[in-house]
Amino acid sequence: MNSRFITAAGLVLAAACSAVALAQTSSGGEGKPERLAGLDTSFLDKSADPCTNFFQYACGNFSKLHPIPADRSGFGSMSMLYDANETILHSILEKSASGGAGRTANEQKIGDYFASCVDLAAINRDGIKGLQPELDRIAALKSKGDLAPLLAHFQLTNVNAFIGFGEQQDFGDATKQIAAMDQAGLGLPEKDYYLRTGEADQKLRDQYVAHIASMFKLLGEPDAKAADDAKKVMELETSLAKNSLDVTSQRDPNNIYHMTSVDDFQKMVPALDWKVFFQDTGTPPIEKLNVTYPPFFKALNSLIESTDLDTIKTYLRWQLINATPSTALPEKFDEEHFNFYGKTLSGQQQQQPRWKRCVQATDGALGEALGEVYVKQAFPPSSKQATQQMVRDIENAMDKDLDTLDWMSAATKVKAREKLHAIANKIGYPDKWRDYSSLKVERGDALGNAIRAMEFENHRLLNKIGKPVDRGEFGMSPPTVNAYYSPTMNDINFPAGILQPPLWDSGATDAENYGHLGAVVGHELTHGFDDEGRQFDAAGNLKDWWTAEDAKKFEAKADCEVKEYNAFTVPGDLHVNGKLTLGENTADNGGLRLAYLALLEDAKRKNMGMDAKKDGYTPEQQFFVAYAQNWCGELRPQRVQMQVQTDPHSPQEFRVNGVVRNMPEFGQAFNCKPGQPMQPENMCRVW
Repeated sequence: MNSRFITAAGLVLAAACSAVALAQTSSGGEGKPERLAGLDTSFLDKSADPCTNFFQYACGNFSKLHPIPADRSGFGSMSMLYDANETILHSILEKSASGGAGRTANEQKIGDYFASCVDLAAINRDGIKGLQPELDRIAALKSKGDLAPLLAHFQLTNVNAFIGFGEQQDFGDATKQIAAMDQAGLGLPEKDYYLRTGEADQKLRDQYVAHIASMFKLLGEPDAKAADDAKKVMELETSLAKNSLDVTSQRDPNNIYHMTSVDDFQKMVPALDWKVFFQDTGTPPIEKLNVTYPPFFKALNSLIESTDLDTIKTYLRWQLINATPSTALPEKFDEEHFNFYGKTLSGQQQQQPRWKRCVQATDGALGEALGEVYVKQAFPPSSKQATQQMVRDIENAMDKDLDTLDWMSAATKVKAREKLHAIANKIGYPDKWRDYSSLKVERGDALGNAIRAMEFENHRLLNKIGKPVDRGEFGMSPPTVNAYYSPTMNDINFPAGILQPPLWDSGATDAENYGHLGAVVGHELTHGFDDEGRQFDAAGNLKDWWTAEDAKKFEAKADCEVKEYNAFTVPGDLHVNGKLTLGENTADNGGLRLAYLALLEDAKRKNMGMDAKKDGYTPEQQFFVAYAQNWCGELRPQRVQMQVQTDPHSPQEFRVNGVVRNMPEFGQAFNCKPGQPMQPENMCRVW
C-alpha cells in the first residue's frame, strides 16, 4: 500500500522512506528528557554576527550541549519535544501492558502489542515461522499468470513489490475516493540511487547488494546462491528505477494523475490479471483508477514478460523480508536491517533501544487507540483553545496581506480569499476515534500482530473507495510531532503531539509562541498557495483558478526562490535542489512572514507595545530567535546527503538563513545593514 496518495505537505524533516517524523532524530538517552524553554539563551553563539549567519547565532551552541546520540542519525531541538512525548507514551504502554481488569479494550490492544514487541526472547524463539506461509506462496508460483493474486495479497501487508496500490481523493472531484496505482518496488530511497555515477554511489550500491545477500543467507541460502540472487535483485530494481518518475517531478500533481479505465489498464499491463488483483485485495467495484505514471507500467509489463520466473520469485522473497517490520523479526534480521538502513545509509552508529522502537511501532499500528489515552494526559482544552486562536490570527493576517500583493490581480485575489476562507482547521485529535474492535492483537505474537495490523489498516483504506470523503479524518496519529496541509481536503492539521512546549508554552512570551508555533501554523497555511497547493481550488479540486498573467508572475517569483536555494551547499559539495524543496521553502518563507504579522495584530488587540525586553531581547528579536531555535541541531553526513537528494525539506540551516534573509523586518530587528548576508539586496518573496 502506498502512503504517497495523501499528497500532503508536512512540516518536519522527512527521511527516505515515507513521511518520517522526528522519531528519526530523537534522543537515545533513557533518562527523563529535557523540556525546552520558549527561547533558550544557552543555545546562542553570541560570537556570531546574526546579520552574517543567523542560524549560527541562534543555534551555534546547541550541538555542543546536545551532540548527536550514537543511536541517532541526527539530533535537533524538536527531537527534545519528541523525546518528551515518547516518555509519556512509554508510560502509557507500560501501564497498559501490565494488565489488570480495569483495562479498556483499546488499552488491552496497545498494551499487548507493545509487550509482544519488546519480548525479544519470544521473537527469537519463534524465528521466521510466521513468514513461512508467505515464503511458501512465493515458492508455489508455477507461472507468471499466478502473480496477480500474490501481489494482491502482498499489498495488504505493505509488500510493495513492483507496484503500490491504494486509495486517494480524486484530484478531479475531491468529494470522491478513488483507486490509485503507483510505481514502487525499490529498496533504495529513490531512482537516482541506482543511476548516479561516481565512486561513492557505486560503493553504496555494492553495500546494498551485500546487504541483500546477507538477508538471503539469514533465510537459509548458501553463500554463493545468496550473492547471485542479490545481483539479480539489483538488476531488476535498476530496471524499475530507470522507468520510474523522479522525486522532483512527482511534486507536480499533473504528473501523477492519469485517470484510466480498468479495461485500458489491463491492455497497458496485460502480463497481470487485474480483475483478479482487485478482487483479491477486496477493492470495491471500480471502472476507473488513477494510474499515476503510465510509462512506468508500460515498462513494467515488458520487464515481467522478459524476466524469468525464478528471478521474479527471488525478487519477491527480498521484497517480503525487506518490507516486514524488523522489530518483529529475530535479532539477526533486525541487526542486519539496521546495519544497512541505519548505519550505512544514515550514519547511525548503533541501534535505538528496543522499547523506543516498540513505542513507535505501536503508534504506527494503533495510533488512535494510543492517541486517545495520550490526549487525556498531555493535551488540555486550554492548549486547543490557544492554538485555535493563533490559527485564526494567522488566517486573518493572510487575508489582510493579500491586499498588499501588487503582482496579483483583483480577480485572482477573490479566488485566493475563497480558498483561504474554505480551509478547515483540525487541531489535536479527531472528533471520532477509530474503531479497532476487529483487529486481533495476541500477546506473544509480535510478527502476527504486525501483519494483522497492516492488513486491518489497508482494508480500512481500500474500503473508502467509492464512498464519500471523510473530512474529519486525521492523516497522523495524535502523538505525532509534525503537522501537514492537504490540498485535496484543503485543511491544515496539527496533532496534539506538536502542540507542546516549546512550540506552545503558556509560560512563554507571545513573541516566542508566535515564533515557534505561529511559524508552524503559517507554514502549513502557506502550503495551500505554494507551487503545488495553488493548483487546487477551494473545494480541493485540481483546477486552475489563476489568470494566465498572475500565474506567470507567481512562477517568476517562485523561480527566485529556486535559484536562491540552489546556491546553498552541504558538505560533500552537494547543492540543495531548489525545485524539489520549492514548496517547503515557500511555506517556510510565507509562514514566518504571516506569523510576524499576526504577532503585531495580537499586540494591538491586547494593547501591548513591542518594547518589553526579555533576556535583553526585544519582542521582534525574541520572535526570530524562537523561530530559528525550532531548527537547531545537526545531521550526520550520510543523512544530510540523503536529505538533499530525496527530501522536499531543506537542511535546518537553510530553513533559518534562507528565510530571514528575505525579510526586511529581520534586518530592522537586528540592525543589519543592506548587503550583509542576511539582508541581500535582491530578496525573494512569493507570499
